[in-house]
Amino acid sequence: MPVTHSESVEFSQTFEIKSGAVNLPVLKLLTSDVGKLSSQLRLKVSQAPDFFRNAPMAIDLHNLVDPNAEIDFVALVRAMRNCGLVPVGFCGGFEKHHQAAQAAGLSSLTLARQEPPQQPQATPTKPKVLPEEVHSRIVEQPVRSGQRIYVPGGDLVVMSQVSAGAEIMADGNIHVYGTLRGRALAGVQGNLDCRIFCQDLQAELVAVGGHYRISENIDDSLRGVPVQIYLQDQSLIIERI
Repeated sequence: MPVTHSESVEFSQTFEIKSGAVNLPVLKLLTSDVGKLSSQLRLKVSQAPDFFRNAPMAIDLHNLVDPNAEIDFVALVRAMRNCGLVPVGFCGGFEKHHQAAQAAGLSSLTLARQEPPQQPQATPTKPKVLPEEVHSRIVEQPVRSGQRIYVPGGDLVVMSQVSAGAEIMADGNIHVYGTLRGRALAGVQGNLDCRIFCQDLQAELVAVGGHYRISENIDDSLRGVPVQIYLQDQSLIIERI
């Protein structure tokens, strides 16, 4: 029997729509030359293909100062996908760039760490000296395969294991008090003084400040033991603790 509008229909809820905050790695454009950018991007991704595979990424246009610069977003999206990346949207730029990016299927995003422009002050005032705010995070549960955790502006402490296929990232240091089997990246915003500490190294990939080492290039004598990972003279050092 057909259901009329006057009849009530009972159903179980299948979804919810809520506001949320998602941290994404960004591809910060320093040029509008997509051809040159694509070749450098391929080289960068080839250094750590496991890390970049199927990684969602936003396109950051804040550094482009020419409002009339031509950007081939269709070619840029294609180049990113050919490298295994998943472009999800853009932020920054000018109206011309917004229209071209949206025509290429990209959504407009607002970065969580983006700061609004400051209004100029009529008279100079002495700035207040405030302590730098550091956002660190402690994860007490195991990090499961497929999970991705990123801590902007601070350290990440994992009290349990990090499973194979999981990914942990931090702008600061990373501490893992269990077995590290997934991917761990410290200093992802370029801080070369960060370190990774773990009790049992079985990682697929480790990185500090953009310097990577994959599982195949980690010495067997360093597996299954407590280690620290850091940079020395632009070389990634893994040593027992």
